[in-house]
Amino acid sequence: MTAPPVSSTKPAGAAFRHGRPGGRSYTVEVTSGEILALFDATMRHDPEPVAGVRYERVGSVVRSVGLWNVVLAWDLPDSDAASTAVAEQAAYARAAGLQLEWKLYAHDRPAGLASILECVGFVADESETLMVLDLDAAAGADVALGAGVEIRRLVDAGGVDDFVAVMTAAFGRDDVWKAPEYVRMLDDSTVALFVAYRDGRPASSGRLNMPVGRVFASMWGGSTVAEHRGLGLYRALVARRAHVARRHGYRYLTTDARETSRPILERVGFVPLTEITGWVLRP
Repeated sequence: MTAPPVSSTKPAGAAFRHGRPGGRSYTVEVTSGEILALFDATMRHDPEPVAGVRYERVGSVVRSVGLWNVVLAWDLPDSDAASTAVAEQAAYARAAGLQLEWKLYAHDRPAGLASILECVGFVADESETLMVLDLDAAAGADVALGAGVEIRRLVDAGGVDDFVAVMTAAFGRDDVWKAPEYVRMLDDSTVALFVAYRDGRPASSGRLNMPVGRVFASMWGGSTVAEHRGLGLYRALVARRAHVARRHGYRYLTTDARETSRPILERVGFVPLTEITGWVLRP
């Protein structure tokens, strides 16, 4: 995978060394702002489809439909355009009986978009932080596993049942309906599903997305059943997914981190890029 060109200017902010395929590094460094701009262009405005999800462009709005229904990106020049777009998306979701999330990043425009979303009926979820790991600079070893712990990359429907069971127990919601779509992901080379087992019982889970032609891989759905927390399972799954992403040639690994997981991620080298608030419209 060829890394995109970057500026040799080094403005203030967190810096990352840019690499060639094969792990050799340029002397050029890129800032967190440059990485965020690249993320917006390639992961939000031009997302790569995965099993169970399709992307639709409605005017200047990009949204995902399927396993997750999310407004990812937009180009709205002012509050009038934003008001129209938000109303259209809300009407679409209500007519279809869907839960729709509008994913608002701290640097997004136009100003006042949060107020427009609130007026139409969207409700702010818990804020998260978009974080990135420089895979070229990070240590490459997996975390040592405790006694009785095993991490498996899933290959069959039985493993998917364990994956969904962990999410259901960890988040307190019924995710069983998602199982058929996750089974289809097993045949998608751009997705990897993992479960950590403790004494043979599914205890923690996570997903890795590896879109084609991008420098970013991403982690999703990190969840641990309450009785298995505090044992390093989350960190071990992060390390395993970083290892797989690095092996497949990805330059950066991103995740949307809650405050509970952010300190763990920072300890292994992740850097915050921006705050994210999911504004959710429920049917």
